[in-house]
Amino acid sequence: MFAALYTFTVKAGSEDKFRDAWRRLTEAIFAKHGSRGSRLHRGKGGIWFAYAQWPSREVWEQTRAQPSANAEASAEMRECLAGPIETLLGEVCDDLLH
Repeated sequence: MFAALYTFTVKAGSEDKFRDAWRRLTEAIFAKHGSRGSRLHRGKGGIWFAYAQWPSREVWEQTRAQPSANAEASAEMRECLAGPIETLLGEVCDDLLH
């Protein structure tokens, strides 16, 4: 299994719009591209992060090469951000989530 960790800096006052857009985009990616789902977390100082699981790096890369699963939600998410999306990638080596 493959995982991606995304970090976002969300503009103050845009939190609800960001969450709604993130949810719609994530649901579309799950339905159309075979992700295993994602969890969104709120940190301090406008930092948010999401952990997403994929069957493999290849599936993740194929998805990234295609148009957005929900272009409207993608655009709305970007409008809410104060900076670029940072991404960490890796293979799952120990899994203790239940």
